[in-house]
Amino acid sequence: MAAGVTFLSSGAVLVLEIVGLRLIAPYVGITLQTNTAVIGFALAAIAIGAWAGGAAADRTDPRRLIAPLMVAGGALVVAVLPLVRFTGSLLTGTDAGGVLLLAAVAVVVPAALLSAVPPMVVKLQLATLDETGAVVGKLSGIGTLGGIAATFVTGFLLIAVFPSSGILVGTGLVTVVAGVAVGVLLRRSAAGGAGRVPAGLLLLAVAGSLLAAVAPTPCEEETAYHCARVVADPERDGGRVLVLDTLRHSYVDLDDPTHLEFEYVRAIAAVTDAMAPAGEPLSALHLGGGGATVPRYLAQVRPGTVSRVLEVDPGVVEIDREQLGLVESADLEVRIGDARVGLGAEAGDTRDLVVGDAFGGLSVPWQLTTVEALGLVDRALTDDGVYVANLIDHPPLGFVRAELATMRQVWPHVLLLARAPVLAGEDGGNLVAVASHRPPDEAALAAALLAQDSTWQVASAEEVAALAGDAQVLTDDSAPVDQLLTPYGAPDR
Repeated sequence: MAAGVTFLSSGAVLVLEIVGLRLIAPYVGITLQTNTAVIGFALAAIAIGAWAGGAAADRTDPRRLIAPLMVAGGALVVAVLPLVRFTGSLLTGTDAGGVLLLAAVAVVVPAALLSAVPPMVVKLQLATLDETGAVVGKLSGIGTLGGIAATFVTGFLLIAVFPSSGILVGTGLVTVVAGVAVGVLLRRSAAGGAGRVPAGLLLLAVAGSLLAAVAPTPCEEETAYHCARVVADPERDGGRVLVLDTLRHSYVDLDDPTHLEFEYVRAIAAVTDAMAPAGEPLSALHLGGGGATVPRYLAQVRPGTVSRVLEVDPGVVEIDREQLGLVESADLEVRIGDARVGLGAEAGDTRDLVVGDAFGGLSVPWQLTTVEALGLVDRALTDDGVYVANLIDHPPLGFVRAELATMRQVWPHVLLLARAPVLAGEDGGNLVAVASHRPPDEAALAAALLAQDSTWQVASAEEVAALAGDAQVLTDDSAPVDQLLTPYGAPDR
């Protein structure tokens, strides 16, 4: 029983940690801050719980405490779901205070209670001081194995099969039932109310389950990576917005693929309009799928264009197919997997266009920003090929400056498109970088932006060089994207 209790208690904490991140993502996004906050609070809770549990075990018979702690911890694992959702509905944004508050709500109290159980089990197993090392070592190892098992099972299996709500409620209820069973077994072996579980804790588990059923959720669907929903545009019958976590990722007009709602998408389209004669088909590679807005646009205005989309989230692809009218064909292929890995598998000198539009929250995944990754992009492009990348940043544009410096290591010609206040360093949001070996026609690009009904401006190669300045060149060894990024604001992804 000692091994099972230790294994379960430790495993439940790790399940809570992993799912807690997904639970708060719809409200504060997925950034290095959210990952850090959840991991940090989980570790703090484990430390506090273990310390307090060990101290309590020296003062009180552990048999009185183990079962109530398991039931209370399990009940609060269930209650975390409605607590986060009710709190998150009132507190949305990427500011550090909101991130820390939601992370604390998601993990601290239940993780601390469950982490107090293993030292109490150790106390019960110590029959003699001569066995201290063996007992502590064995149960510590079992607890660690429980955490490892929970991590792999949750990350590789549970999240792929069940929604976060089901995982939390299931884990909490299993822990509650196990706590009740432990209480019964301990009462049989000891007198004086050992292992008795207060009825209020059982009511807490029931109440938490009921609240979980009615708690508001922003998710229409949970994918492997995101809380996703599709929102209809009340001003256009065919307009649909794909929302992932806190961000509007894509806009798709089901009736008109040439309607481009987001300004950054119109800027990307302007680049494609300017790079080749009208109607000429292209060979394009898209890093990040979203709603596949640009591939659909190219298929419509340049018939015969061959596009390959690399999208890491199979759930997003399913939403594209079922709700956003995506039809795959020989000319529009979707491959599921990490875009960096997909880049490595691309044949060289085959793509006229590579579009970088992959995001993890507000940041481009770091592994797509480095000089090594951009070298793979360059390898895939023809000699006249163009790389166009959607970036997001806010003053002082630390990430954009670093990415431009990195792009200039690979391509001799780099331009930047954005609203005038963004280029002036007075505002932030989306920016589109354009890189090639062939000198770009800036006048044609400016005209294409106007034709796309865009007010964005073109920063010349000289202006880009000045903006990049002495910024860090990002490499696989050093790419502090999240630290360079100033994420605050509400751009279209």
